[in-house]
Amino acid sequence: MKTRKKLDPTKLRRRRDPPTLEEAVFAAQGLTADWDQQVVIAACLIGVPEEEVRATVLQTRAGARSTTLRSAGSRRTVVVEQRGSRAALQGRPPTER
Repeated sequence: MKTRKKLDPTKLRRRRDPPTLEEAVFAAQGLTADWDQQVVIAACLIGVPEEEVRATVLQTRAGARSTTLRSAGSRRTVVVEQRGSRAALQGRPPTER
């Protein structure tokens, strides 16, 4: 049997996939009911001008009366991590559980 090489975590790269336009609009709709704010939020999430997002938001606005259930990003797994600074973590005594 071949032995597996251990991967060096410093050489691994994290993959960053920006959300699709539909996912960004869906997220913006969950944050606010104001259409203009939805355009701004979705444009910021994907990094495109507001004019490109406005048409998609208006299309979803027209279809808002339908009773369709949508699930954004069901094919992707998203992991959100928050990292503290090493200096703050080293100076703190260990907590007991």
